[in-house]
Amino acid sequence: MNILYFKELESTNKYAKELAKNGESEFTVIIADSQSGGYGRMGRHFCSPEHSGLYMSIILRPRLKPEQSLYITTAAAVAVSEAIEKIAPVKTGIKWVNDIFIYGKKVCGILTEAGFSSGDTLDYAILGIGVNIYTPKDGFAAEIKDIAGSIFDSPKDTNIRDALAESIIGNFKAFYSDITNKPHLDKYRQRNIVTGKEIKVISANDVYTATALGIDDDFRLTVKDANNNITALDSGEISIRM
Repeated sequence: MNILYFKELESTNKYAKELAKNGESEFTVIIADSQSGGYGRMGRHFCSPEHSGLYMSIILRPRLKPEQSLYITTAAAVAVSEAIEKIAPVKTGIKWVNDIFIYGKKVCGILTEAGFSSGDTLDYAILGIGVNIYTPKDGFAAEIKDIAGSIFDSPKDTNIRDALAESIIGNFKAFYSDITNKPHLDKYRQRNIVTGKEIKVISANDVYTATALGIDDDFRLTVKDANNNITALDSGEISIRM
């Protein structure tokens, strides 16, 4: 495993993609103290101040079909959840498909970006993980302060970030070694906080309310809309209606 540390990057995912396109080996890990242009799903800005979080991307070269890319994101979600609970006395939950929550606040976002070749499998995948370890010194920005949280309110042991990164990577590698058999499926379902909730589904072409029914065997979220139509979501985004 090759781990590259940086004081600041525009985005660890962006840097990792360039390395992957140039043939960088699998499980090269990029970690930055801060990001000037961190981003999440749908291109949303991800707040990445220094001395506050873990901002990490991992280069993968999985033998998976594009539709199986959910296996990577969900394995990372379980890996992060277990790692957080190892360093802090908290209980985590997963909001499909890629957000980790503590006490009703989002503390981690996960973004998997794939590169495709001419075959029927992924050429590479970049697994991006951003964890709010501490509340930023100046607090969270106004637009996210009601939904964003952190593992700890204030700085603790200076080695916590490294310990968290090591634990996440170790947990994820254990799942990844057998990823096609979905060894993390039951754990993902157990940590899911969406089942039974009324949600808003946001897709490329539509926005509608539905009831979340559960996670199927391919990590898709099954939902029932107002007309009792049942759909299995494999993309898009949801929000839990409070």
